[in-house]
Amino acid sequence: MKNQIRIYIVVFILLLSACSTRPIISSAKLEEPLEPVVSSPSALPIIPPHVISPDIATLKIVQWNVLPGWKDDDIRLALKTFLHSCSVLKNQKIWARVCKRATSMQSNSNTELRKFFEHNFKPYQVINSNGSGNGLITGYYEPLLKGSRKLSERYRFPIYTVPKDLLNVDLGALYPQLKNSRVRGRLEGQRVVPYYSRAEIEADPSPLRGYELLWVEDAVELFFLQIQGSGRIETDNGEIIRVGYHNQNGYSYQSIGKLLVKRGELPLNKASMEGIKAWGLRNPGKLKELLHQNPSYVFFRELPANVFGPIGALGVPLTAGRSIAIDPRAVPQGAPIFLSTTWPNSHKKLNRLMVAQDTGGAIKGGVRGDFFWGFGKEAAKQAGRMRQIGKMWVFMPSDYEPRIRYNK
Repeated sequence: MKNQIRIYIVVFILLLSACSTRPIISSAKLEEPLEPVVSSPSALPIIPPHVISPDIATLKIVQWNVLPGWKDDDIRLALKTFLHSCSVLKNQKIWARVCKRATSMQSNSNTELRKFFEHNFKPYQVINSNGSGNGLITGYYEPLLKGSRKLSERYRFPIYTVPKDLLNVDLGALYPQLKNSRVRGRLEGQRVVPYYSRAEIEADPSPLRGYELLWVEDAVELFFLQIQGSGRIETDNGEIIRVGYHNQNGYSYQSIGKLLVKRGELPLNKASMEGIKAWGLRNPGKLKELLHQNPSYVFFRELPANVFGPIGALGVPLTAGRSIAIDPRAVPQGAPIFLSTTWPNSHKKLNRLMVAQDTGGAIKGGVRGDFFWGFGKEAAKQAGRMRQIGKMWVFMPSDYEPRIRYNK
């Protein structure tokens, strides 16, 4: 018991000692990087939907006619997406009744579905802690990589599964004031030390030898697979293997796009995913050093072939164009979200009913969302260009009574 307490204390000291070893409660979304950012399945505890943090955001009840374009959206796919949320939410008291009603809906009419939402929910505008109703909306997608289950000259960059020596310590178990805080590390003798960084993992030989899940042909594509948090691997024989986020090494995500801008290697308007890939092709000798500036490293698991989308933080498959990642301290996971923004890199209005089904370390604050665009080249294009200003309204069951979490 004393040894266990000693380990927790050491881990707690590690948590406070330096930003390079501070814990990550989700995967790699830790800031607002210029490139797309990681989805973070099953990494962050879901805060009860009736508790909000006023230092993050507040929810202001409004009338339905305030929502721009509410009567114009085709919400049939949004209802189907919400039903996926209900596979989890139905076990929570506040959601049980409305999920039961949603499941029994027979009509496929937009008019009737709109009546269902208006009769069973109340819309709340999400307001930032500074009183603003505007926030940043970015995008992410599911990439496709060429790969193999075996190492070869062509496929030589490994996708790793979670190594057995990775420790995930729940600090709240010993320190109640650190509830929902976690840290990752490994044992070195009797000491808990930070886990291997990206540079250490990619050393030759790697300390993770034996934990290779798959092999891919391109190091940059692998890097961006980790940033997106899920993807598909196509083998030479046509097999499609789906992989999803499983864990992370505990280091803060560092944006290489911002670093390239700071170094004068790229202008700000070119520091996108495509811009960084093009820079890598022009500068192969500098590429490894650049990638190693982001010490964060994501581990994957193979997903069932029959899932229709990547698994989000709520634990259900994401739906292209209808799932959104949010900060669960401000917006309840699984809730319907009405988003009012513009299409990527344009002024064309994008008003759409979505569902909060994912989270991420860079998705912090009240009005802050990451729009899931789906799979394929067009999804990649839209996600890479999306950096818009938007507003959000969360739909809560009609009997919802807000409660406040005051952080000490």
